Amino acid sequence: MSRPGGTSALRALYIGLSYLAAPAAFFLLLWRGFSNHGYWQRLGERLGWGAARASQDTIWIHAVSVGEVQAAVPLVEALVQRFPGIPIAITTMSPTGSARAAALFGDRVLHSYAPYDLPGAVARFFDRLRPRIAIIMETELWPNLYHECGRRGIPLVLASARISPRSMGRYRVMVGLFRETLSHGIVIAAQSARDADRFIQLGAPPERTHVIGTLKFDQPLRRDQARWGQDFRRRHWDSRPVWIAASTHPGEEQTVIGIQQRLQRHGAGTVLLLAPRHPERCELVEQLLRESGLRYCRHSTAGQNDVSDCEVFLIDTLGELNAFYGSADIAFVGGSLVPIGGHNLLEPAAHGLPILTGPHNFNSEDVLELLVAAGAAAVVADERELQARVESLLTDPAERQRRGALGRDAVAANRGAVRRLLEFLQPLLAEGDAGPSAPAFPGSGSSALPRSG
Repeated sequence: MSRPGGTSALRALYIGLSYLAAPAAFFLLLWRGFSNHGYWQRLGERLGWGAARASQDTIWIHAVSVGEVQAAVPLVEALVQRFPGIPIAITTMSPTGSARAAALFGDRVLHSYAPYDLPGAVARFFDRLRPRIAIIMETELWPNLYHECGRRGIPLVLASARISPRSMGRYRVMVGLFRETLSHGIVIAAQSARDADRFIQLGAPPERTHVIGTLKFDQPLRRDQARWGQDFRRRHWDSRPVWIAASTHPGEEQTVIGIQQRLQRHGAGTVLLLAPRHPERCELVEQLLRESGLRYCRHSTAGQNDVSDCEVFLIDTLGELNAFYGSADIAFVGGSLVPIGGHNLLEPAAHGLPILTGPHNFNSEDVLELLVAAGAAAVVADERELQARVESLLTDPAERQRRGALGRDAVAANRGAVRRLLEFLQPLLAEGDAGPSAPAFPGSGSSALPRSG
């Protein structure tokens, strides 16, 4: 692989701006710590220092937060099987992503926060974790980090890579810089042909840009999770209709709580499982529930108590959403009625749930199109249409089963992205380092509730 030499004027400008922005970024980190104390921990890792240190070259996987960590599970398991002699290092950006990586992999991998995109921090990080290959989940474009990969001759792969239409406008502002960034020997393993075309427009070499699909299709549905969700439903709400509002954001909680109020006034006896995207926001969501007058329970404090009388069950813990899909009849996936870009539609599809989502799904447009075309998902424009769809599906078990089966079949038919990605990784890793076969990573699990993994 070529080793880029000097620093372009545009990159020099980027470096200067990065150093100017670093104090503000660090202050923002400290500010976030007031709502999530995890941001105050291991601050040195943000600048390239830290306790985690590799004794030999590693396979480095960067998964920015919870969704990317979860999507990386089948890839990590496949890499352990194929290259058991090479340690794996995983980096994240958020405390929730860090906690998810710890829950899924424990001490089987090295974990660190990724450094800020400053030349010194990046160099210290590379010296500490010694990556022999860098695998970036989805899309994280960091010019200094990518430049350091090129300078050190480290192969760089964007796995399950995507660029939303909204991101294209932002990247075009600095297209010269990103064209240089994307020219450093990068392999683009894009989610879709549209994503591949967007990377090429930004300057990625067409001969190193490939379509492999979405790694999230390869996440197995753990049977213990499905059984736990079904058993929980039978114990508490066996005869009541249940819908779940998953990965919600501000504005969406008010919407689904309002719908649940109207359903209860009509005597439906419906249960709403409400799972905010960020559990640290649950205090604010609980205040909305108190003001609504609905009977609610919080999962973290329910314990072994009977929650059968709840009208809203607030899922305020991390990593348990997938299991709760097994308790529901239909799923609304949030981040979509507000312009966030949508969240994982494949988990409820794998559970065989009919799916409702809002119009803002630019983070997973191809997955949405596939599920809509299959008849498994429907897009709702607003609160009124969401309520109408919820009411219709809750009163039509045959339609729920039909749509759910179509979604399950669509997920099964589109697996294979991990296998295709390994075909690109194989020549970039020396096979001689692989030792005897190693077991796949186990899910973390608990006696009370099987967690995602």
